Amino acid sequence: MADKAAAYFYGRLFAANPHLRGMFPPAMDGQRDRLFRALTRIVWSLDSPDSLAAFLGQLGRDHRKYGVTADHYDAIGAALLATVRKFAADVWDEEIEAAWVSAYRTAADTMIEAAGSAAEVMPAWWLADVIDHERRAQDIAVITLRPTQRLPYTAGQYVTVQTARWPRVWRTFSIANAPRPDNTIRLHVRSVPGGWVSTALTRDTRIGDTIMIGPPMGTLAPPDDASRDVLCVAGGTGLAPLKAVIEQIIASGRRSHVHLLYGARTSAELYDLPDLFRMAASFPWLRVVPVVSHEPAYDGMRGRLPEVTQRFHSWAEHEVYVCGPSAMVHETVRRLQIDGVPLSRIHRDVVHDER
Repeated sequence: MADKAAAYFYGRLFAANPHLRGMFPPAMDGQRDRLFRALTRIVWSLDSPDSLAAFLGQLGRDHRKYGVTADHYDAIGAALLATVRKFAADVWDEEIEAAWVSAYRTAADTMIEAAGSAAEVMPAWWLADVIDHERRAQDIAVITLRPTQRLPYTAGQYVTVQTARWPRVWRTFSIANAPRPDNTIRLHVRSVPGGWVSTALTRDTRIGDTIMIGPPMGTLAPPDDASRDVLCVAGGTGLAPLKAVIEQIIASGRRSHVHLLYGARTSAELYDLPDLFRMAASFPWLRVVPVVSHEPAYDGMRGRLPEVTQRFHSWAEHEVYVCGPSAMVHETVRRLQIDGVPLSRIHRDVVHDER
């Protein structure tokens, strides 16, 4: 149903506004997935006005890179209303339509205002030069970029990336370091089978190339409470934002104990382990525990990350950060809650399998 609704929405939008088609990528499958995820996030946030306003503000600022202006929101709203009216025909009436129109207008106004405020202080996108490119595994690269303008962000945030090879195709990657004086950022990129941007970044990108990045987004930030110890659970390239958070904790001068569970299927996929051990050697309050799930001969901790979290003492008094594949994140959060960690102290992000 979601796929049909998304396809209908874009069909209505482009039929009534053919000039808008050029703002979107050639293949629309990924775009439809992102539309559904955004709408789902909005629905989940209805009971949290502050969270909803923050998310809509991020969307408004981010959509500047597509060339979206205030005038476009009327066309998008008309197509969205037509879509909901069609797929909710059994329960649709004038009262529901009025509620949808009002809700969309409020959301659109929030996004337009955020975009207008951002336009006064920052560009819609940044150009960034590739200054280092390391293939850490067959399908994983660590890429260092230097934006040509100052990029303001906080540890734990992510950016969208567009390569010259695939214009108008943007994909999301977390920044793997805390802000640096030299304005450089690192991305951890796993090549997804059939992935346009991830494959271009891992296999075809070279030092000296230039890519485009969108405005930093996300609310996965270092803890405000300096008195609590910290648990980080990272699966695969989900390590990136958590490494940035750990770097920020170290740079802050705090002496909180940080426990990092870093998991992958095989030991060969623990692509950043040497750097993590160097961090632990210079910051004795950091403990790094590699975890491998699909290598029986591995001489270390084995198992799935959600299960491994339960092999230690209680994490109930910790601030917890979780990032990785969606199923791993949800199962880890579920087990941590069962073990007594309040949801308010569990900060999570998901690595999307985007193409």
